[in-house]
Amino acid sequence: MSFRSAIWRSTTFRFAALVFLFQLIAAAVLLFGPTALLRNQSRADAVAVAQTMRDDLLETYDNGGLPALTRAVAMRTSRQVERSAVLLVTSPTGRPIGGNLDALPADLPFAAPYALVKQKRSGHTAPEAMLVQSVRLPDGGVLLTGTVVESERQVLALLERTSMIALGLSVVFAVAAAFLSTRFILGRLQASIATLGDVRSGNLSRRVPRDDTGDAFALLGSEVNQALDRVAALNDELKIATDTLAHDLKSPLTRMRAALDRAAQNVDDPQAQPFIDQALAESERLLAIIETALSITRAEAGLGRESFVPADLSELLETVAEIYAPTVEDQGRAIEVRAPARFDMPVHRQLLDQAIGNLVDNALKYGKGTVTLSLAPDETGAAITVTDEGPGIPPKQREQALRRFARLDEARGGWGAGLGLSLVQAVAHLHGGTVELGDAGPGLAVAIRLRGAAGH
Repeated sequence: MSFRSAIWRSTTFRFAALVFLFQLIAAAVLLFGPTALLRNQSRADAVAVAQTMRDDLLETYDNGGLPALTRAVAMRTSRQVERSAVLLVTSPTGRPIGGNLDALPADLPFAAPYALVKQKRSGHTAPEAMLVQSVRLPDGGVLLTGTVVESERQVLALLERTSMIALGLSVVFAVAAAFLSTRFILGRLQASIATLGDVRSGNLSRRVPRDDTGDAFALLGSEVNQALDRVAALNDELKIATDTLAHDLKSPLTRMRAALDRAAQNVDDPQAQPFIDQALAESERLLAIIETALSITRAEAGLGRESFVPADLSELLETVAEIYAPTVEDQGRAIEVRAPARFDMPVHRQLLDQAIGNLVDNALKYGKGTVTLSLAPDETGAAITVTDEGPGIPPKQREQALRRFARLDEARGGWGAGLGLSLVQAVAHLHGGTVELGDAGPGLAVAIRLRGAAGH
């Protein structure tokens, strides 16, 4: 998924966009709605005045003919109370007979709805906006009536400019409202996010601070705390169960192994000795499987973080290499360590030793050539990588290799229980990290990424 697609899919972004859109629509309606209503009302009022004047003049024409109409037009145009009136009477030939216009507006149809034109009245220096309508008289002449709307249009134009400025400010305010609303929501969620982050890092005692507002965010915090309380109770039960299981299983297995040891020492039948040795080997294997499975379960449950102590990871790799050096030499191979002089970070030393040991065991059993232990510190912690020069694991099988009790028989031999890489992954998760299987070209590269404060 691209970064731009992720932004569009973000609920936070969509909420901010929704707030911005509603704010903008509300501002546009409030600003331009009244302007449109005023414009329509102004036109309706002007048309009503002009129609009343036209009807009066037509009635005068019907009663007294063209002379009476001409006198009425002259009287109306001379009145100061009708300074906005627009009147013109023409003869059948189009010659102006009376009124305050010098000529008919161009392309003005007869008996059409009132049209807006720009025309200069007699005695005025500049054209004005006016609503006018022309009517053909029975004798062939023309009566034009209308009213000047120049001042109304100027007021409406000023109102529109003001509305545009206000709309621009509304955009700024809408952006601010969207930003502040999303920041408010994120701020209210921050306590729950921080709490869950700390819990994921191993601090199972962390809880969301109490919130008495009673809103949805307070309810969310309460539910998170109740869920964490349940998880903590289940972890305590798991710890008790695993400890009990370890005791109940390991004790009889240990006694069985001791009995097999005594039987091996006292057996007189040479043909029975191989069977006793096989039983001893299987009992040792069963004990190792149980111990590893319990370690995986406890690590995946986050149990053991209280045992984290600062350790020098470079020295830890050197120690592992020294332990396995005799076995490596017996196979005619080599083991190398590539690490800085010193790098300290808090780890569970025993489990990390066991995880790295499992990787070295796998490299000796299934790999070839030199086994390399490397340490690469970074800003978030460090990466411990174990590589060999063997056949490796095909990419399509690497995910399966990390599953518990998974075995890649077609790629690897041996009689393991399929818990080695599972333990490595559980230990990495206990340290807030991950396990990555890669190609060493040739061979397998297994990287344990540990999260923690940068070492020294």
